[in-house]
Amino acid sequence: MLSGKGFDNVINMAGGIKAWDGHIAVGGEDLGLELLTGEESIEETLVAAYSLEAGLRDFYLSMIAKVPQADVKSLFQKLSDIETLHQNRIFDEYLQVSGNTLSREDFDKNLVVSAVEGGLTTDEYIRMFQPDMESAVDVISLAMSIEAQALDMYTRASERSTDARSKEALQRIAEEERGHLEQLGKLMDKRV
Repeated sequence: MLSGKGFDNVINMAGGIKAWDGHIAVGGEDLGLELLTGEESIEETLVAAYSLEAGLRDFYLSMIAKVPQADVKSLFQKLSDIETLHQNRIFDEYLQVSGNTLSREDFDKNLVVSAVEGGLTTDEYIRMFQPDMESAVDVISLAMSIEAQALDMYTRASERSTDARSKEALQRIAEEERGHLEQLGKLMDKRV
């Protein structure tokens, strides 16, 4: 199943999920789908996705003040920059499909809602994973958990979308989340 979804290196583990002692996706199957019910237009879908990216970017930026180590601060800045790039792409797509000429500032003020990717709040993620904020490995692991949760959420949202253009946009965003996970994996490989 995973290899058919673009994962090149799939390893089967004896004992399955019960033998795994790492992080796993959490929550019910509707977690995070409050903004993406499946009935949204392409424009509404892109606003919701942009909002989720903005929430995660804000989370990463807020974490900079909470960590003492310069390299971990730098890592949070890099992660927030990745989210900004994702927001830029979603905003550009919104302008293209909507024909709207909103400025980015007006878009942020008037359309965007407060949310974090993956369906949990910042505090819920921190309580759940309890990362050591002085450890780059823990910070990257936290980011990977959030991005994996987001990949799952966008995939589920695309499956239930009734608008073909929204479905396609959500699938594209899910693929971008997969790319974020790959980038984080490379960062992790450099740290470990």
